[in-house]
Amino acid sequence: MREAADGAPNSRFEDAGEVRVERSRAWKERYPRVQVVAPQGSRAKIEKRVPVDTTAPDFGDPSVQFVTVPGTHDREAALVVRTPNGTTLVLNDLVGNIRDASGISGWLLRLAGFAGEATQIPRVVKLNLVKDANALRAQLLQWTEMDSLKRILVSHGEPIEANPRQTLRGLAESLA
Repeated sequence: MREAADGAPNSRFEDAGEVRVERSRAWKERYPRVQVVAPQGSRAKIEKRVPVDTTAPDFGDPSVQFVTVPGTHDREAALVVRTPNGTTLVLNDLVGNIRDASGISGWLLRLAGFAGEATQIPRVVKLNLVKDANALRAQLLQWTEMDSLKRILVSHGEPIEANPRQTLRGLAESLA
């Protein structure tokens, strides 16, 4: 990726999800040309800490789609990135896939639902972010219909590359 004169990438997606506001502010201060993107439902809360440039980014590339995730009161976003090698789904706080958590922090991550033996929608996410489980379930099932889906990238844990469509089905079932 080319960089601008100030060292900032010319194009960068920075989802200022409610959990990552402090990091986004640091990026924006260091690289003022970086575009801060947030879901519409989180914009007011995030703007208390960092200016949000848009809630509907245009990446100038039809293979990159910004999605506001249904069922989250417009507070969670995802990216669908299509390439000749397959499709990647990028999720933020919606899914936990941490398998090797240990110690006190591991115990806390397991308690919150970000870590465990299986990929899951963390308990704290279900309580604080999921407002319409049926709408979220429908979106997860819609993503399973992408025949070209090769991987899911999550903010909390390892990439999901083995059976990503089945993983999404399992997550949808957990909301039933």
